[in-house]
Amino acid sequence: MSDTQLTVTIDGGGADDARVVVRALEGAFGAPDALPSDDSATVHMATFASEGRTGAGQPRAGRLSAPVNVTVQGTPLAVRRARDTLAGAFTARDAGAASGDQEQEWQLLLEP
Repeated sequence: MSDTQLTVTIDGGGADDARVVVRALEGAFGAPDALPSDDSATVHMATFASEGRTGAGQPRAGRLSAPVNVTVQGTPLAVRRARDTLAGAFTARDAGAASGDQEQEWQLLLEP
């Protein structure tokens, strides 16, 4: 696993909200494996496996239509970068964290 591999799970809102969250992370992690596209899904996922970008500018955040719960899981460095990026792009509240030997998981509530 690279230092920036990250899995993002988004629940709440719709596919448009999930795409807004994923696009906000692109500045720090590059393009995901795919953008959320299933409008009937209630949970959306994206995986970032690139080495990321150093010195990335402000995240390209759109506007959320509803509160969404986001879980980021990966290496400690990737989770910290994702948490910082999302907190800078949205109104975010920590909703819990779990740490393992080599991976972390952090949950955030993002509000419109």
